[in-house]
Amino acid sequence: MIRGVLFDVDDTLVDTRGAFRHALATVAVDYLGDVDHDELLRVWRADANGWYRAHTRGELTHKEQRHRRANDLHELFDGPYLDPEAYEAWDAAFEHYFREGWQAHPDAAPALDALDVAGIPYGGLSNAAHDYQVLKLAACGLERMPMLVGVDELGFGKPDPRVFALACERLGLPPEQVAYVGDEFDVDPLAAVAAGLGLGVWIERPGAHSRDLDGLCGVGEPRDGLVRIGSLEELAGLLAVR
Repeated sequence: MIRGVLFDVDDTLVDTRGAFRHALATVAVDYLGDVDHDELLRVWRADANGWYRAHTRGELTHKEQRHRRANDLHELFDGPYLDPEAYEAWDAAFEHYFREGWQAHPDAAPALDALDVAGIPYGGLSNAAHDYQVLKLAACGLERMPMLVGVDELGFGKPDPRVFALACERLGLPPEQVAYVGDEFDVDPLAAVAAGLGLGVWIERPGAHSRDLDGLCGVGEPRDGLVRIGSLEELAGLLAVR
């Protein structure tokens, strides 16, 4: 019996991919010139050196990981090297346009509406900082979503099972009665099930940078605790039959 839901935030509830594209395309005007914005976004999200994952393991601060990713991007697209002072100016512009691009996915609010009607409690578990995600959710009209755990709570994030355990505790339910919904297959549904949660739901968004390459998810019906959906509006119906 699934009695509660934990949500990832970025690219699950919020179109962070679109916000990144907007920010990168805008700062590129001053730093990179005429470049392919889709390729710029692809490289940024691929994060070939794994700086963001290092941040979620507690090895780098958020500022350090973004600085390294910015210089990786500039190296590939012939931009100037960003020393600490130059990076501060770059990041101020990037963050301004990133926030300007924040918006909820169209299926986010209807999914929360359906859970409210069903009386199913929910909350957020994210690999970004708690207060930052509270701000982001509010900017996207999703302030009713309680943020339960951010990466700064324990100093590390998903896929570590301890963050899932803490989020379930704060939701007030045992892990086996909780579903986790996220867009990155390995650190979201797969890690959730490995941590003992009752259901891992992979929302397959366009341009996902972590996929179910081995076909482990069931479609329509969970397989070994894992299921794939194409829209968050499928979630309430999925939970109703469990």
